[in-house]
Formats: sequence, C-alpha cells, structure tokens
Amino acid sequence: MIRLFKHYVPHSVLMLGVIDFLLLIAAGEAGWLLRLWQISGAADPNVQRLPHLLTFAIVLQLAMVGVGAYGVDALRSMRLTAARLVVAISLGVLLLSLVFFLLPAVTFWRSNLLYAMGFAFVLLFVARLVFGRALGNEAFKRRILVLGAGPRAARLEALARTEGAGFAIAGYVGMNDGAHAVPHSVNRDDIANLTAHVVRLRVTEVVLALEERRNALPLADLLRIKTTGVHVNEFSSFIERETGRVDLDSVNPSWLIFSDGFSSGRRLSAAGKRIFDIVVSGVILLVFAPLIALTAILVKLESKGPAFFRQRRVGLYGESFEIVKLRSMREDAEVGGKAVWAQKDDPRVTRVGSVIRKLRIDELPQAWTVLTGKMSLVGPRPERPQFVADLEARLPYYAERHVVKPGITGWAQINFPYGASVEDARQKLEFDLYYAKNYTPFLDLLILLQTVRVVLFPEGAR
Repeated sequence: MIRLFKHYVPHSVLMLGVIDFLLLIAAGEAGWLLRLWQISGAADPNVQRLPHLLTFAIVLQLAMVGVGAYGVDALRSMRLTAARLVVAISLGVLLLSLVFFLLPAVTFWRSNLLYAMGFAFVLLFVARLVFGRALGNEAFKRRILVLGAGPRAARLEALARTEGAGFAIAGYVGMNDGAHAVPHSVNRDDIANLTAHVVRLRVTEVVLALEERRNALPLADLLRIKTTGVHVNEFSSFIERETGRVDLDSVNPSWLIFSDGFSSGRRLSAAGKRIFDIVVSGVILLVFAPLIALTAILVKLESKGPAFFRQRRVGLYGESFEIVKLRSMREDAEVGGKAVWAQKDDPRVTRVGSVIRKLRIDELPQAWTVLTGKMSLVGPRPERPQFVADLEARLPYYAERHVVKPGITGWAQINFPYGASVEDARQKLEFDLYYAKNYTPFLDLLILLQTVRVVLFPEGAR
C-alpha cells in the first residue's frame, strides 16, 4: 500500500487511478480532435488545450471516486462497473457545467464534451476489462510471512481470503506461544535461519501475530530481518492499515499512546477545517433552503407534530449540544423520552420520513449546527447521552471518539451500514477511532467524495 497523508491506498487502486487519469486526458483530446476534424479546423498546440484537458480529467476522476468506481465490488463485476461509470460520467457532466460557469477559460465546446464523454466511457470500461481482474492477481499482491500460528494468525488468513485483499500470505511460523490455529504452519525450531527463510519465500513484510508476547518476542530474528530491508509490522498496526479501522480485540493503551496518530489538534488543519465547514454549510443552507422548506411542509401534512425536532447529542470532549433535523418519525416515537435504537423497517418512520432518510434530506438542517461550530461536516456521528453512557461502560476506548468534532458524515458512515445495536456500535467505533487517529484534510475530502456513493446507493439507511 501507498501512504498518502497518513491514509493507505492499495497499489492496485493507485495504479488504476493513474491509468484512468491518462485515459481521461486521451478521451478529452480525442473529443477535441474529432470536432476539429468535423469542422475542418486546424488543431491548436496541445499546450493551449492542457488546462481544458486537466479540468476534464480531474472533475471526472473525482466523480468516479465519489460513486465508488474504485471499490472492490465495482472492479469485480463488469455490470456494476458499467453502471458506476455511467453514473460517474453523468455526475461529471453536471460538475463540469458548474466549473465551466465559474471558469469560462477552461470551457469545452458542447460537442467536444459529448464526444469526450463517449470516448471516456469506452476507454475506462476497456481498461477495467483488461486490468480490473489482473490487478487482483497474486502477482500484484504483497507477500507477507506471519510469525505466529494462533487465533491472530488465523484472522490474518481469513482476511487474506477476502475479496480485494492486497496481500498474500507466503507462510506461517509457529513461535511456541500457544495452541496452533493454523495447522499448516512451520515451527520455528524447524527453521535453521529465519532470515534466509524470509528471503527464500520472497517476502516483503513480516507480521508479528503472537498470542503471548511476554518472553516470546524474537528480537534477534526481527533485527536481522529488518536489516535485510524487509518491513516488520505488528498485528494491530497491520490490521489498521489493511482494513481502515482500529481493531478493538487486539489494541491496548500503550499501542494507542505510542503509535502514530491523534494529531487532529494541529492548529493549521483545525483552522482550515473550520473555514471549510463555514463556507460549505453556508452554501448548503442557501442552496437547499427551498428543498428543506418543501420537505418541512410535507412532514407537517403527513403527521402531527413539528416539522423539525431538536435532540441532545454528545460532541467534542463529551460536551452535549442540540442537533436540528427534519422529523422522519411519528411524534410519539419515543414514549417518555426514552432513547430507543432504530430498527430495520422501523414502524415509527413515516412514509415521507422513509424517503428523506434514504436520500439523507433529513440531515440537511444539521448544516446549521455545523455553521454554529458544534459539529463539523466530517466526523463521528454524535450519539445521544443515554446511548453514550451505556456504550462507554460496555466498549473500551469509546470516549476517545470524542477527541474530534462529530460530523454529518464520517469514515464509519461510508464503511459500515446504519448501526442499531451495541455490536454495530462496536464496529462503527473501530472506524471512528481510525478517523480520530488518522485525520487529515485528505481523509476528509475522501469521505466527502465517498458520501456521494452512500447517497446515490443508500444501503443500510433506516
């Protein structure tokens, strides 16, 4: 994986992204030349068209990231690939129209744009036919050696089998630290020279997956392996990198303290994030005011009660605040104010509420909470005080998710369906801790782009 601004991107995705960008440049140029040929015009020097072509390629690639064109599911199914590309190109047309309005100097002719879009779809689809499956082959995966043969090693074996895994396990070495859960492992005592064994297997990374590290850490072996240029990693850090979440089953306080991360308090990043929140939330309230007003009327017409409702939530450093949302449930959804988890096909949700939840329209008024500074556009979802008190008692490190401002969208929301139980909260917490630990403006941008996919393909909305 390649680390970009503290977030890891698989080599295969980065490689495909570079190929796509070059193909988009080529599609834009082909559309331009085709139109010039039709009108018998002379082609301008390529350098004069470069700003137009770069704008075309960047906007379309952002749209592709937003709709999930680089997701594992999209790369494995050609039918889904075609659908995502069509949506991405359609969204790209809308975004380019806005860009051309704001920056007339980089405008494409309408006929150029039409031809370029057609070329783009064909080239991108062919690229996925040619490279999509090949990028998932063993040749493109990192080879790792696992030191350990217990339950942790078995978890790595299961992870390596998942679709889209970016690594392949070359072997397991039992380190005499407990019962073996991987029967095909090799005992350390049967390997004369572990460093030579690593080189012979063409391993690029060794992962330490010991069950009991006390008096079992093979320091001499690890030092020799490290000096050969092979990367040595610890189980929790490896899981974090490969899955984009902090594994609660293996982390301990010392790992959280000494590992890289939790630098969201940097003043420059925090100031930039706040300015971005103010600008975008103000634009959202201005642009979507008619939609919010219309939805409020529909909510009032369908059921008794106010169109908007306020609810206490827990925010930064555990301080409570009120959020404002469009009401999507009956007024008597919670008897006596007792907090109740949402359910799948929740009978308390109204017909209008069901629609606005799927489209996330009920979340739009929260832009006001962002504008006032209690929330951010991106961050962990704020929970109700009753739930927080219960979850802090049941889940380790739950309070640590409050070291960053809560948000309307977040890393957990784009990676995990709607949570409605303590177990769901545990899995979402793993993603929230990853965000709190690895926050950068780049990760915020990635989350905002991926939120488009969640809105367009609303799996898990309740």
